[in-house]
Amino acid sequence: MTANAGKEVAIRLAPVTEANRALVLALQLSPDQIDFVASNADSLEEAEQDSDARPRVVMMEDRVVGFLMYEAPDDDDEARIYRFMIDRTYQGRGYGRAALRQALDEIRGLGHVRHVSICYAPENEGARHLYRSAGFVEQGLDEDGEMIADLVLRA
Repeated sequence: MTANAGKEVAIRLAPVTEANRALVLALQLSPDQIDFVASNADSLEEAEQDSDARPRVVMMEDRVVGFLMYEAPDDDDEARIYRFMIDRTYQGRGYGRAALRQALDEIRGLGHVRHVSICYAPENEGARHLYRSAGFVEQGLDEDGEMIADLVLRA
């Protein structure tokens, strides 16, 4: 839950289905963010090929407002969030923070994950601020020049 103009709104994650797939594909970033995140079409195609991928729709009540995808292989104590976006018309309302909290709760609930990593473009200040506020600690740049941040999950 997050506050929105004084009222509580329910943010939840849901599986991607045939019923909501077109809505996920219609989500848009603002023009200055397009280079920071792979397209949802590419992400959904990737998820079809990767059995560890867990694509999720970010829902605000009954409305699709974003998309994220993570992997948490059973044989690894690390989960990796590698896609995360909120549609440009819904940004700045706390939905991203609430969706990240939901994703971390879902990952924690798997039981075998001890830490979560996420990568983002170093110049993406919005992402940096969001992840830092959730407790992620920057570890340095990967081979592609993206910032790696890690969060140790508390039991």
